[in-house]
Amino acid sequence: MKLDLDPRGHVQIEHVVNGPIETNTYFVISGDEAVVIDPAWEGERLATSFAERHPNVTIKAMVCTHGHADHTGGVAGMRRSLGADARYLLPAADAGIVAGSIAHQKHVWGIDSPDPGVPDVLISEGDTVAVGDVVLQVVSVPGHTPGGVVLFAATEDGNIAFVGDTLFPGSHGRTDLEGGDEGAIISSLAKMATLLPPDTLCLTGHGSATTIADELVHNPFFNR
Repeated sequence: MKLDLDPRGHVQIEHVVNGPIETNTYFVISGDEAVVIDPAWEGERLATSFAERHPNVTIKAMVCTHGHADHTGGVAGMRRSLGADARYLLPAADAGIVAGSIAHQKHVWGIDSPDPGVPDVLISEGDTVAVGDVVLQVVSVPGHTPGGVVLFAATEDGNIAFVGDTLFPGSHGRTDLEGGDEGAIISSLAKMATLLPPDTLCLTGHGSATTIADELVHNPFFNR
């Protein structure tokens, strides 16, 4: 895969730590449009509070970086609040793990997440998601789940990537859950190290952000 690295459009990113597992939910705003990445919890509240902050911006999509319940739990509520014009996008290879992840989360942690329903669009590597003047490019990064993706955008405000639970500062996501694969996630990190520019701001699914440059220096899994 080759990414389009030509800067395009301006972007504003809002970040909410959301739900009992403290998932990072991101609002990506460009012009009068927005997409929500990983709406984890209380989707109605997410939609309502965003509308109060940005009455002239329309949420056009909810995009999940992977199919785990702590990243899809707010989708159902947002769909109810926003209506059919706001589409739900999920990696194609993760369509089969959502129900099992919801059941696992309830069994292990006692947390019951609503079923997000059938995705409007299944995404795969090479697909794009447009929001205003910005284009999110889909990169396949299996390992944490079979279908995990990174959403990369080259913008006039810098390179950004929403990396889900594939990459964390100095580490990577769990591979001991359904569909996890340690070898695959190491390969995915190597792919990210090669594909994404060093200055890319990596916005993670939990915890703090990082950059590819920092991970090349400090993350031992990048150097295997």
